[in-house]
Amino acid sequence: MKKTIILAVWALLAPLAAWAQPEVPAVELFGGYSYFRANPEGFNLNGWNASVTGNLTEWFGIEGDFSGHYGRPTWSGVPIDGVQIRSHSLLAGPKITMRGPRAEPFAHFLIGANVASTEEYGVSRSDSALAAVVGAGLDLPIGRHLAVRPFQVDYLMTRYDVGGYPDERQNNFRFSAGVVFRLGR
Repeated sequence: MKKTIILAVWALLAPLAAWAQPEVPAVELFGGYSYFRANPEGFNLNGWNASVTGNLTEWFGIEGDFSGHYGRPTWSGVPIDGVQIRSHSLLAGPKITMRGPRAEPFAHFLIGANVASTEEYGVSRSDSALAAVVGAGLDLPIGRHLAVRPFQVDYLMTRYDVGGYPDERQNNFRFSAGVVFRLGR
């Protein structure tokens, strides 16, 4: 009799335990708009940010992050004619996510490379440098396979040679927002 009662209680409570567990997608694909504030020159670039995360556990994943930003530097608020700037990043690292039914805050640490190029009056130059990101954001699930990322804020450090000083550190900031496609379970 005791075994029957225990089995009946377990049969009734097991679905509740499964329901309480957040569903963790195997892969998350993010894409959206990105704003980049570059230092030391202090110019603003607009572009895109994309990432793919493979979730290994409910809270831990490995992320690959890709971004491109484009624009023209300004002098006293006026764009300089004939000068174009492009910045592309390729980064990877761990991502920690706190899963919840309505909100999923996350933090990540990524390391990789940044390639910056300029075109000044028809002459192109490019250089690559070490890059690292420390950042956080928020995903708002709106369905089983879709979420909105209203913000992701990243500190992006690069180490370009600037003004003849080798391996000088630049402190950049990146803001991104977009949609997340959640695949698999």
